[in-house]
Amino acid sequence: MSPTNREHPIKSLISKGEGVDLDFKQEIQNPRKIAKSMVSFANTQGGILLIGVRDNGSIAGIKSEDEVHMLGLAASFYSKPEIQFTIQEYILEGKTVLKVHIPRGENQPYYAKSDDDKWWVYVRVNDKCILASKTTVDFMHNRSKPVKMTLGKLEQSILLFIGGREKTTLDDICNKFNLGKRRTSRILVDLMRLQAIRSHTTEKTEFYTSSNL
Repeated sequence: MSPTNREHPIKSLISKGEGVDLDFKQEIQNPRKIAKSMVSFANTQGGILLIGVRDNGSIAGIKSEDEVHMLGLAASFYSKPEIQFTIQEYILEGKTVLKVHIPRGENQPYYAKSDDDKWWVYVRVNDKCILASKTTVDFMHNRSKPVKMTLGKLEQSILLFIGGREKTTLDDICNKFNLGKRRTSRILVDLMRLQAIRSHTTEKTEFYTSSNL
């Protein structure tokens, strides 16, 4: 293919549509909101923000250099730990579009500062930023630590229960084994660290499946 016929790299990205690793932003008006998106990428598998692109994929272009400044604010002041990112600038249809790459974070979990000055962990699910569950946050905190756990009768029973179902929620386990949520969450975190089960986050709930499925 000749250079003149090669598709513009931004158009190629836009044609894929928004998803778990791609988000369109017409403009940046609030660094808190963009921090939420950056944190969700860092906590999941990384991703790309296209600034100056409307939700329908049309080109709006960035309005000023202030938007670059707000990206820096979002990554540092409104995120913790600080989010690493790179920016590439493209001209498309005579307008400037920013391609912002956020890699998967090495220091998960990452938190975003909300309007009430509280810090929350978000993950990316399809094309949405979803508040992470306490179990997911605890797993991120403990993922790299050595696993010191012996599978007792209760843990083995929970594993069998999860393995026999298509999907199992924390409440399902609490009700089946008459356990409190805190204890159940700790057991699930340990089973996830042992890679015996997998966690799946959706917009409405979080559920678990056996790693053998």
